[in-house]
Amino acid sequence: MKKFTLVFVFFLGLMMSYAQQQNATFTIDPPAFNEGDEITITVSGVDLSVWGATDLYLWAWYFDSPTATAAINSPNNGDWTDSSNSAQPQIFTDNGNGTYSITLTPTIFYGATGIDRIGMLAKAQDGTGDNKTQDNIVDVGIFQLALDAPTESVSIIDSGNDLTITATTTLNADFELYANGVSVDTQNGITNYTTNYTITESIDFELVATESGTSNSLSETFSAITTPVNNEAPVPAGMKDGLNLDGTSATLVLYAPGKNFVHVKGNFNGNDWALDNTYLLNKDSAQDRFWITIDNLPNNADILYQYVVDASISVADPYATLILSEFNDGFIDATTFPNLPSYPAGKTNDAVSWFKTSEAEYVWQTTDFQRPEVTDLVIYELLIRDFDALHSFDSVKARLDYLQDLGINAIELMPVSEFDGNNSWGYNPSFHMALDKYYGTPTAFKQFVDECHARGIAIILDVVYNHASGQNPYYRMWNTSGGGYGGQASADSPFFNQTATHSFSVFNDFDHSKQATQDYVKRTVEYWIEEYNIDGFRWDLTKGFTQNCTASDDSCTNAFQQDRVDILKEYADYQWAVNPDFYVIFEHLGRITEEKEWADYRANEGKGILLWNKQTDPYNESTMGYHDGGKSNFSGVSYKVKGFDGPSAISYMESHDEERLMYKNVQFGNDTSAPAYDVTELSTALDRVELAGAFYFTIPGPKMIWQFGELGYGFSINRCEDGSIDNGCRTNPKPIRWDYLNVTDRTDVYDLYTKLIRLKLNDKIFKTDNFTLSVSSTADKKIHLTDDTATGDEIKHVTIIGNFDVDPLDIDPEFQEIGTWYDLLSDTGETIDVTDVNALITLQPGEFKIFGNQESVTLGIEDVIKGASFDAYPNPAQTAFSINESVQKVSVYTITGALAKKFEGDFQPGTSFEIGELSRGLYLVQIQNEKGIATTKLSLN
Repeated sequence: MKKFTLVFVFFLGLMMSYAQQQNATFTIDPPAFNEGDEITITVSGVDLSVWGATDLYLWAWYFDSPTATAAINSPNNGDWTDSSNSAQPQIFTDNGNGTYSITLTPTIFYGATGIDRIGMLAKAQDGTGDNKTQDNIVDVGIFQLALDAPTESVSIIDSGNDLTITATTTLNADFELYANGVSVDTQNGITNYTTNYTITESIDFELVATESGTSNSLSETFSAITTPVNNEAPVPAGMKDGLNLDGTSATLVLYAPGKNFVHVKGNFNGNDWALDNTYLLNKDSAQDRFWITIDNLPNNADILYQYVVDASISVADPYATLILSEFNDGFIDATTFPNLPSYPAGKTNDAVSWFKTSEAEYVWQTTDFQRPEVTDLVIYELLIRDFDALHSFDSVKARLDYLQDLGINAIELMPVSEFDGNNSWGYNPSFHMALDKYYGTPTAFKQFVDECHARGIAIILDVVYNHASGQNPYYRMWNTSGGGYGGQASADSPFFNQTATHSFSVFNDFDHSKQATQDYVKRTVEYWIEEYNIDGFRWDLTKGFTQNCTASDDSCTNAFQQDRVDILKEYADYQWAVNPDFYVIFEHLGRITEEKEWADYRANEGKGILLWNKQTDPYNESTMGYHDGGKSNFSGVSYKVKGFDGPSAISYMESHDEERLMYKNVQFGNDTSAPAYDVTELSTALDRVELAGAFYFTIPGPKMIWQFGELGYGFSINRCEDGSIDNGCRTNPKPIRWDYLNVTDRTDVYDLYTKLIRLKLNDKIFKTDNFTLSVSSTADKKIHLTDDTATGDEIKHVTIIGNFDVDPLDIDPEFQEIGTWYDLLSDTGETIDVTDVNALITLQPGEFKIFGNQESVTLGIEDVIKGASFDAYPNPAQTAFSINESVQKVSVYTITGALAKKFEGDFQPGTSFEIGELSRGLYLVQIQNEKGIATTKLSLN
């Protein structure tokens, strides 16, 4: 069986090797046995080296009645990820000839009686992914029935032709054949049964064998239908591939070139998952599509369906927006996804498409959201699973105050489209248009997006179009495993390469030169943008979008490939056609020639493609305190240094794919200073993260934070759940540490990041294109920014100096001018009188200064009471608010500190202040009167 608790966890990295499921041969000695008999199970055809394993483990289960569909696992199995974690680990004996055996007695082994069937597979100690064989089911009992023909559960027979039926029993038996419930043939006292039955209509058969002289019976069921005759008809106008729903009428359209006929089966209109020519789809040969309209569906009902292609492969709709899984849904709780329909166990297998009739459309509350400018982007990347223990959209929504107070203006979610299993990073996509239910309902996701927009936060999704897992319907319809999950794409696949055409391949590689693939990508892209109001996509592994290379040619994959440039520009155009302001982001991590093609593409129209810009290694070398050989040179954080004309590089110190700064600080930091300055000490290591932040957010251009980086997350990316460190645990769940908020040294990082983000977003000098970095090879690092457009009391110059050494340093600040300079992060308004722009400034290890030639208005806003208190009401407000004090000045700021509106005059208590033109969200209201200055929060709904 497919293990009921199985979850798939996959990692998409730049270089990884993957194991593969192996098809083994199982033999039982003796072949027929009772539950109390000792048996020997022998397996052959397993190569342990493929899995990197040394031992072969048995994973076993049983069924307790002939009608049982729910398996009961053996108490000796241990854990799926560790079969040795059992009181009696079940390890096969190596016979030395390529076979492995294990001996057991079912009643003793399972600790049960009344065993009808036993199931088994062989696996590595950790069965994650494909480290296992196929399932093998064996009947229990000396009296056994085997149906030899037909071999298919449903046979397709030309009307008037015969279906040959043969069966054998281990003991003499009386056979009786039923057709649609009517007895049509009996043969008694034999072990070999054969008959022919003429097929003129759809027939459901049952063959019953009763052991002679007893009442001990066994049966087999199978069906036959007459060969379908397609009705040739064009797809109705306006119908898209997939589901087209109009109230209680559904038109289904399936692209299936080269296929002969397609049925639909499900829980609708009495079909009950039967293969029935009543639900044979029409064929539109001109468009290579099959279609059907199903009317009179029940109102407000859960409709489940699958396509059956050529009567042999049952697949969910490739464009399903929700699917049910026989393996995963049992582990999704009702809090995360209430009212989840039950999988139709015993009626079908594999993923099932699911939709609801007459469902009310979601009414968006935020309709005037303005996406942040590219240069202002501060993206927070998160994996919902590891961000909150409830792993849901609702749980992240409940944390938005925390994120909004930090100052971020975009959230990038790791993939949320349907992926294999539940416990995953999401880079193993199976249905690109379906929302993965492990994170919540479509409505919950929309509410999350809506609330983010109300707070000024954009939503970016990580999307994976390089490949698909074996569950993908379009992969299963054309592969060498006969519609299974394994094998490889067949030569006639309209979507997939037989072998990858680049060197970073995982799963099944899409061929983006094919029109079918392009249509699939565009259709699913459009859906996410329009259905969920998504603001941008981060395209995973764009290096794989070429057809010019091989899996072994890394230099080719990394070289400029014109076909890759062309197709990705085409996809960008399509996204912008759906939403002209959409963020298009590529994870290419390639050579500048190709990246610049995208960065400059339609940039004169205010578009341009954004590129992920990894700077983890040099920043981490800096925070650890190592600078030899230029290893701490993080100048690549600058889009100008990369060679881009505009701020197209989304730089990051950490991401889901990179090691955590704090982990390496504490494990490997420089501790050689005398007197001791030890980077591996926690508080010092956290100070070094603050230092890096000062030399990160202040550099113009978009930035990204990986979750909990603002609190100095200290667990390795390769941490296993038992606390050990292993590369194989990269995608395993990681500790969720909201308790960090109780550690002052950690909240100091958060508070500093908040200030730096405020500076970045609201003091326009941090958007300038006139800046230089002196951060190459030494421990004393400097940044200089100049705003040539500054007027009045605006900041024109900023000088940033930092000591990344483990000893004190005298640093030449190279101020741009003499005069009074302000420490922009000082809580006491500290200044320095510069008479010599090159006068040395001594900084202690890990110390930094951000100087401006004017004060920052942004950081003058404090969310504290200074000599006065007041109420702003109503709160939440809709179009206006009032204050219960006499005031002379009222200022309304965004949560990040930008002035949104100002009122000056002699205002009495109860005066109404109109703010209806402002966007919904959270604001700071600051008043000034004879009592002093006070600030409070105000929500605008």
